[in-house]
Amino acid sequence: MKNTLYHIAITDFTTETGYTSDFDLTYQLFGKPLHTAPIVLVSHALTGNSEVAGENGWWSGIIGENKLINTDKYTVLCFDIPGNGYDSNSEKLIKNYKDFKPRDIAKFFGLGLEFLKIDKLYATIGPSLGGGIAWEMAVLFPDLMTHLIPLGSDWKTSDWIIAHNLTQEQILNNSSQPMHDARLMAMLFYRTAISFKHRFNRSMNEEKGIFNAESWLLHHGNKIVERFNIESYQLMNHLLTYIDITRGRGEFRKVAKTIKANITQVVIDTDIFFVAEENYETLKALDELKIVNDLKEIKSIYGHDGFLIEFDQLEVLLKDIFDA
Repeated sequence: MKNTLYHIAITDFTTETGYTSDFDLTYQLFGKPLHTAPIVLVSHALTGNSEVAGENGWWSGIIGENKLINTDKYTVLCFDIPGNGYDSNSEKLIKNYKDFKPRDIAKFFGLGLEFLKIDKLYATIGPSLGGGIAWEMAVLFPDLMTHLIPLGSDWKTSDWIIAHNLTQEQILNNSSQPMHDARLMAMLFYRTAISFKHRFNRSMNEEKGIFNAESWLLHHGNKIVERFNIESYQLMNHLLTYIDITRGRGEFRKVAKTIKANITQVVIDTDIFFVAEENYETLKALDELKIVNDLKEIKSIYGHDGFLIEFDQLEVLLKDIFDA
């Protein structure tokens, strides 16, 4: 049975750039009925959506009955980033993507929570772009969440990712196969050289007459074209470029002091996208401020995509939070 996609009308919303419009905020719920159990908000990644659990849930490895985020214990809520195209309504795609920042998305989610009469979350957890939006929510709404869990993410976009995203934008704007080719390049940053050797070891796809590494990349290029659209890709890539909780607020230590949530950063040791070194610098700053925080490290050959693969490690690393 397909899970219900709910809608919230957001009227006269003005972005930080001054663009005003109406928006449809979609979301899904899993687990216990709303307002009967602690609530976990999932903030999805770049090509993700609100379907985080169930048969086709992209994070069903950790969300479900008797899993890390136990749907017999928690209510799990996930909003779609407006413009991600999950509802298949082309009229709701956002073409003026440069009018939006992650802070706008965090405000959308705040309005969604207000509509649902939710004033307290047990946890907000998000990988990659979703983690950056979760950081923004923790600053915008200091009393909202008990736990902030950014995973393979950071409170700011590094220069390395900014450079990556510019390259993605150039491909999206100039290639004859924009999404397909952009995805090929992105997958090289989401995985690692050693994971390619472990999986392919220079083996050939005899039917296609190409290396299996090539076949795998081309497959991912074709899949993104089938399930996504270029307007959504451009928007998400743009949002990923502008993660920064300090923008217009002052330096990090000043902003971090306003966060009341317990912060647990989860890093992946081989991540070459959101590199762990940046998170260890954040850990040091938070420790110096005596802010309740922790850092957990996934050991993986898979790099950034470890948050989609290393479910057993996540169960162990975050067990204390979700079994509390």
